[in-house]
Amino acid sequence: MFDWVYLIPLAPFIMVVLIVWMQNQRKITEKQLEATAGQSAEKAAQYASRVQELEDRVKVLERIVTDKGYDIATQIEALRDQRAVDEGNGVPLNVSKRETAR
Repeated sequence: MFDWVYLIPLAPFIMVVLIVWMQNQRKITEKQLEATAGQSAEKAAQYASRVQELEDRVKVLERIVTDKGYDIATQIEALRDQRAVDEGNGVPLNVSKRETAR
């Protein structure tokens, strides 16, 4: 059986080692918290910037849609007409001769 009486003269040295170890652990924890806080602040700033961009875009869209001079139906028809013109471009394949695209 181990007799703890022999450790009594070493008690001050053991206490010093424990105090130094605890201080180092505290410093490491503080640095980790600072790093985490810095990253969180950076992400929050990025999110705030992105939210502001999206809000600005929504404001523009709301202004376009609520503008009395804006005719959505006319714009849609113009896009359909443009698509019909675009689809007519290109060289058609001669299906009767079984041409294939290369």
